[in-house]
Amino acid sequence: MLQILYQDDTLVVIDKPSGLLVHRSPIDRHETRFAVQLLRDQLGRRVYPVHRLDKGTSGALAFALDRETATALATQFAEQRVQKTYVAVVRGWPAPSGVIDHPLEAVQDAYAAVGEHGAKPSRTSFRTIATVELPVRVDRYPTSRYALVELEPDTGRRHQLRRHLAHLSHPIIGDSTYGKGRHNRLFAERCGVRRLLLACVRLEFSHPRTGAPVVVSADPGPEFAALARQLDWQPVAATAPTDLSPSLP
Repeated sequence: MLQILYQDDTLVVIDKPSGLLVHRSPIDRHETRFAVQLLRDQLGRRVYPVHRLDKGTSGALAFALDRETATALATQFAEQRVQKTYVAVVRGWPAPSGVIDHPLEAVQDAYAAVGEHGAKPSRTSFRTIATVELPVRVDRYPTSRYALVELEPDTGRRHQLRRHLAHLSHPIIGDSTYGKGRHNRLFAERCGVRRLLLACVRLEFSHPRTGAPVVVSADPGPEFAALARQLDWQPVAATAPTDLSPSLP
């Protein structure tokens, strides 16, 4: 059963687990379980997804319960009026904070619009929460560095966070497309983590019917908590929190 984080007469927000597709896709023809189908069966009514999370990404995922609400909320996402906050584990130690302003080409897959070409403006704000240095050689250095970062995409390009962090040379651990296999294997073998370490932990938007602010928070998941214990994350500043939900109420 899917965990429901928020529900009213027109909206429902779930905590999507890593590894679950939002809806049927020709990219993963073998998959038989989808968030749309599972939530429809759980609620006993039709649901309308208004945005996407990648299959490997976990966290807050919003659905509408009628077409009018779906259109209104999808418009907020398209017009970049929804604030989304993510956490991720990345290779290396990024700067304490910054903005990745790097245009992105459309990902040419089943989701790309026909004839969609040319790089589009893409911006992601980030903040480094905690760091760790492991006494393990993975690349050419005798130790390996990793960080826990908080991410806020200002735009909503496909795979934006994964591509932006790879562009910054700090790819997300567990990313088999844009990441580094040697580091992914280290986390799988040493920590038992075999998922993409990216989670949407907060959504903020205006209710499509009332205009009232809606803030929904999601736990990053047991893998993040387990890593915090195993790696003894060190906060990057005295004021930085040591848990994995720094921006949650």
